[in-house]
Amino acid sequence: MNDINLEKLRVKRGPGAAPKARAQKSWRSWAIAGGALLLLVYVLIPKPATVQLTQVVSAWPSQQYQVLNATGYVVAQRKAAVASKGTGRVEWLGVNEGDFVKAGTVVARLESRDVAASYQAAVANSKVSVAALGSAQNEMEDAQRNFDRTTILFNRKLVSLLNLQDAKSRKARATSGLQSAEATLAASRANELLAKTNLDSTEIVAPFDGTVISRSANVGDIVTPLASAADAKGAVLQMADLNTLEVDADVSESSLSQIKVGQPCEIVLDAFPDRRYRAEVRIIAPTINRASATVTAKVRFIDADPNVLPDMSARVMFMSQAVAAGADKPVLAVSASAIVESDGAAQVFQIGADGRAHAVAVQAGAMLGGVRQITGSLKVGDALVLAPGKHLSDGDRIKLADAP
Repeated sequence: MNDINLEKLRVKRGPGAAPKARAQKSWRSWAIAGGALLLLVYVLIPKPATVQLTQVVSAWPSQQYQVLNATGYVVAQRKAAVASKGTGRVEWLGVNEGDFVKAGTVVARLESRDVAASYQAAVANSKVSVAALGSAQNEMEDAQRNFDRTTILFNRKLVSLLNLQDAKSRKARATSGLQSAEATLAASRANELLAKTNLDSTEIVAPFDGTVISRSANVGDIVTPLASAADAKGAVLQMADLNTLEVDADVSESSLSQIKVGQPCEIVLDAFPDRRYRAEVRIIAPTINRASATVTAKVRFIDADPNVLPDMSARVMFMSQAVAAGADKPVLAVSASAIVESDGAAQVFQIGADGRAHAVAVQAGAMLGGVRQITGSLKVGDALVLAPGKHLSDGDRIKLADAP
């Protein structure tokens, strides 16, 4: 059994042990003091206020008069599918999409050689009938003179009754011949008119002043009124009078009592969302769509704009009154809860890049739907504090509610 060295187990109590213990005690003191200082800073420095964000938006003065909204499409009140009355092959097409044409202008022609020949034959037949009528008239005049002369001689007993009857019969035959010639001429004139109408039908003309919005056929295509033949076209082109544009808006049956003929409106096109077009209700269709429970209100444009085209998507705002002159421009607006009013002065709190709220003085105006008009140094898109409350002051640090 090995002997245990008790000298190694002895605690050293020399002069080097005390400084190490004092160092450990000093480190603990500093740690406690630092923690207390951090706690004091955490308590005394205010925490950033948690706020919600809103923005300055662009609104229109007409929104304060808004009664009802509806959607629809731009249509032309006067629109036509221009077609031929007869069947034929397109020989010439003289217009393109977007061309403006006057009423009566020839826009297309069909092959017409056979129809022109028929017309010339009808004209010739009319001339033959005119000549036959002239011959019948001469025969009638001669028979009348013969009858008158024979009657005089018979009264003087210079000719027999048989001669008078022959003269009378000749006059009757001449009368019948004249009537037949007149009827033949009338029939020839009618055939000539029909042939002329068929010839005119080979020229397709514009029915009114308007703009060509599409072409349905090209040179060489066969057109027919009913488009029943294979590969045949019914219409040569579509045209519309762009001065009669209006919006067919679908209004819910339950909201029908809120609109009336002549009511002022504003139209917003999806193609031009930054524009507002003055309009009014022209007519309310006297029928309800059972499937959708809507009624169609036709809203006409008051001011013409060449940029407005048929079939554009549109939104119609029905208003309680027309917008005053000069109030047709967009204005700045914010949520009403973002405005703080005190002693007749109004201000909002703008969120700065430094993470603080800065008070900005504004002038509050009318309510425009769900927002309120303001004027001041702000611009569209500026970030503001929504519902700041009385506790928020200028320069306070803030934190967005949805920020991590």
